[in-house]
Amino acid sequence: MTGDDDEPIGPRVDASGRPVGGRWFEDLLIGTIVHHAVRRTVTEYDNVAFTTMTMNPAWLHLDFDYAENDTEFGRPLVNSLLTLGIVIGISVHETTLGTTVANLGFDRIEFPAPVFHGDTLRVETEVLAARPSTSRPTQGVVTFEHRGLNQHDALVCRAVRNALMHRRPA
Repeated sequence: MTGDDDEPIGPRVDASGRPVGGRWFEDLLIGTIVHHAVRRTVTEYDNVAFTTMTMNPAWLHLDFDYAENDTEFGRPLVNSLLTLGIVIGISVHETTLGTTVANLGFDRIEFPAPVFHGDTLRVETEVLAARPSTSRPTQGVVTFEHRGLNQHDALVCRAVRNALMHRRPA
C-alpha cells in the first residue's frame, strides 16, 4: 500500500532499520520549500539559560535595566545563537532527522530583525542546491536556506547551510 507520493505507508527506516523523519537526498529537489509544522515560543528562561551556559555576559541579553534605558530596543534581545539553534532545530524533524551524515557548514547567517522574550518562531526551509557527492556514491550535498519568522511574519533569521545527506537505501 502506498501514499499519495508513492512511498510505502508506515515508518521510514534507514539501512540499519532505524526510523527516520528526514528526507533522503533524492527527495530534496532544488526549489522544494518545507513549511515546518513545529513552532516555538522563546521564553526569558530560554534566553537567560542559553546566554549564561554559553558564557556570553552581554548586558543586552541579561540586564533588563540596561536594555530598557540604554538601548534602542527597550528590552533584552534573545541571544542570536539561540535564535539560530531554534531555527535549525525546528527544521531537523522534516529535513535531516536520520538522513544526514554531517553538517558541512554555513555560507551565510543573518539576523535582520531582533527576537524578544515571548516571540513565537516558525521556520521554512528551501532547497537551493543539490548535487551527488563525487567521493561518496551513497551520499549527496544539499544547500538549505532556513528562514525563521516571528509571529508577525517578520524575518528574524536566515541561514544558508550545506549538509552531507544519505541517499535512499536500496
